[in-house]
Amino acid sequence: GVTPLKKYFDGSVIPENPRITNAQKCIRTNDIENVGETARHHTFFEMLGNFSIGDYFKEEAIEFAVELLLSDKWFGFDKDKLYMTYYPTDTVARDKWISLGIDPSHLIPLEGNFWEIGEGPCGPDSEIFYDRGVEYDKEGDAFLKFSRDEDQSRYIEIWNIVFSQYNSKEGVKREDYKELPHKNIDTGCGLERLCCVMQEVETNYDTDLFMPIINKISEISGVKYEGQMAFKVIADHVRTVTFAVSDGATLSNEGRGYVLRRVLRRATKYGKKLGINKPFMASLVDEVINIMGMFYPYLKEKEAIVKEIITREEEKFLSTISLGEKKFETIAKEAKGKVIKGEDAFLLYDTFGFPYELTLEYASELGLSVDHDGFINAMNEQKNRARQARKEINSMKGQNEEYLNFKEPSLFIGYDTLESTSKVIKCFGDSVILDKTPFYAFSGGQLCDKGTINDITVLDVSKMPNGQYIHLLKDNTLQEGDIVYAKVDKEYRDFTRNNHSSAHLLQSSLQNVLGNHVHQQGSQVCADYCRFDFNNYQNLTDEEIIKVEDMVNQFIKEAHPVNTKVMDINEAKKLGAMALFDDKYGDKVRVVDMEVSKEFCAGTHVFNTKDIKEFDIVSVESIGSGIFRCLACTGNKAMDLLKENLSNIFNTLNTLDNKAISIVNEAKEANIDIKYNKPAMDESLKGYRYVLALKENVALTQKALYELEKEYQNKKSQQALKNLDQYKNMISNNAIIAQTDVMDSNLIKDMAQALLNDSNLDLVFFAATDNNKVTFVCATSDKYDASQMVKEATKITGGGGGGKKNLAQAGGKDYTKIKEAINHIKGLL
Repeated sequence: GVTPLKKYFDGSVIPENPRITNAQKCIRTNDIENVGETARHHTFFEMLGNFSIGDYFKEEAIEFAVELLLSDKWFGFDKDKLYMTYYPTDTVARDKWISLGIDPSHLIPLEGNFWEIGEGPCGPDSEIFYDRGVEYDKEGDAFLKFSRDEDQSRYIEIWNIVFSQYNSKEGVKREDYKELPHKNIDTGCGLERLCCVMQEVETNYDTDLFMPIINKISEISGVKYEGQMAFKVIADHVRTVTFAVSDGATLSNEGRGYVLRRVLRRATKYGKKLGINKPFMASLVDEVINIMGMFYPYLKEKEAIVKEIITREEEKFLSTISLGEKKFETIAKEAKGKVIKGEDAFLLYDTFGFPYELTLEYASELGLSVDHDGFINAMNEQKNRARQARKEINSMKGQNEEYLNFKEPSLFIGYDTLESTSKVIKCFGDSVILDKTPFYAFSGGQLCDKGTINDITVLDVSKMPNGQYIHLLKDNTLQEGDIVYAKVDKEYRDFTRNNHSSAHLLQSSLQNVLGNHVHQQGSQVCADYCRFDFNNYQNLTDEEIIKVEDMVNQFIKEAHPVNTKVMDINEAKKLGAMALFDDKYGDKVRVVDMEVSKEFCAGTHVFNTKDIKEFDIVSVESIGSGIFRCLACTGNKAMDLLKENLSNIFNTLNTLDNKAISIVNEAKEANIDIKYNKPAMDESLKGYRYVLALKENVALTQKALYELEKEYQNKKSQQALKNLDQYKNMISNNAIIAQTDVMDSNLIKDMAQALLNDSNLDLVFFAATDNNKVTFVCATSDKYDASQMVKEATKITGGGGGGKKNLAQAGGKDYTKIKEAINHIKGLL
């Protein structure tokens, strides 16, 4: 869609060239249920387009379209087979089509021809349709339906031209929208539809983009292809998964990874409909590469890993289907009124990959029905959530005309110096632009520099649409024309560049240790840390993390010179310089070469890897299936970051230490001598080894605390058993009924049994309180029932318990009634 270009459309960035043409890989799943059902819906497709960012506009765009469509040099379509729709009030577009020879009867006004997604740039559009002939008009009403914007099969849309000329505003009527200062052109021509028309076949699936895949599916399944939906779904979805995984996407339970997982599982489900009950999608990847590899040669490089991921996911899903069957059995048992709730049917569909039809079939066998409306409602709720998310992602900002129109050049000199005498060439409120600046603006994951302009604190630095750096000041007292002294905080810059350079070494080390499939998925570097997101197919082991960390430190010690050079992008690629797959680059790129790492990068870096001094990994955690986040830092900031990031572990250690100290103090008051052997830790360890040692220290401390508690209880028990004589003075009716300050219930049991045996008694009953709780313990000879005795006590205090006839324990609730409970037991006795 338009997402990769919206920064140009809303004026956030002005491209180097305002005229853009591309063949864009697209994945769209908001109408996935239509894939295979209709002739032209796909989850993966290629969108051909030409774009103008504030350059040519409506009339020129229509001229270009007519030339491309009708010229024998290009598509060479028959003019009489083309129809165009337009927004009813857009007479400029209508008249332009007519002036270029399009019959007025082939121009259809439609209210729906207006492109708008929330506030921001919008405008009318003109769609181009191809007439496939009377054989696709069996009812003879295709043109009537077409003119009403209704579905039909004869007139097929092949191209859309959006004239982005207005700024939409919530609460403002469309006819009152203001004109954009910079008007744009956005066109979209689906390759699959174009192939369908040019190859004169019935559906997109009958083109050479799909038929080799469909033939392979037929070979695997042993089922002849006769237009069945299952073949189309599988052929479409395997293209989606092959491209997505090749481009670095992973399958997960959230975000795009969840969408991708659903696509693959949907294909696997349709494979089952064709009788394929084993992983098979990987065997179709070859066909996708054969068809698409000429234009996308990198697919061949990714073939092995794509097949591995697809096979692993299919195996997992076939296992999940089995779990879904078990879940269905549970749901069926709980079905009230013999109806399976719609949300349960959706749970089976969404979580366990159970097709709705399969739920219906299973339910029917058990004499159950399914709440279809409830299922649809649950599905629509999910779609609405997804639609809202897409709306938020695709929405644009309104254009800032002042920013767009400001074109006076401003030079960034911060690679070579950290200070400059500069001139204020423009003020925007609290922000200023200098003719030259040493301040790096937030870009490429690197946070902006800190510092001052004439001793005024710089709060933020960002880029203007035309590339100038704009400085937000804490208190702007400057005026245009002022000569100022700009100074970057050197220490902050040094720490930042150390972390940024280490991120490049980290990328190289990850690939060396884990494999070339690893690529950056996002990053942020500043003075305090380096945060680096990357893909991998499984969790990293501690050994792998340490190996990566060691390799980065080895690169640092090897003192590799860091050279930066601006060069032609093709030359940079030949050198093996790494680019981010989802970033766009101009003809010239800046390459940062560290010998062991070569990357496209505009950030600030060290002059030699030895300047980094030391690299420490603080943590590596999963942030989604297949995506991991490494938090690291350089130099002497490691321990500060460790303490901040591992605060939970430090808090756990403090809690354990405090508990141990409390036990030792309690023992001291009771004249019990015990010693806490706190585990020592090697404080000289660095980086991830320190993290592992810290975690090991927690385990050892927990063990030491357990041993301390055990020793204390043993000595306390021995002490208590030595002091049993105090209770012998309470013998009455061959029994002891007493309150004790001993709190360990096991110790109280030992005391009760020891007294019972040593003094040849019939009953020993103890009551103890701790933190407003009551514990009753009773030991008896065969003359009494200990279990009944403790239950009688809880009749007074509340609570409950029991045990054997000769030894029992119960817990009470109301500690204020403990004496009343003791008197009750004496009364019973």
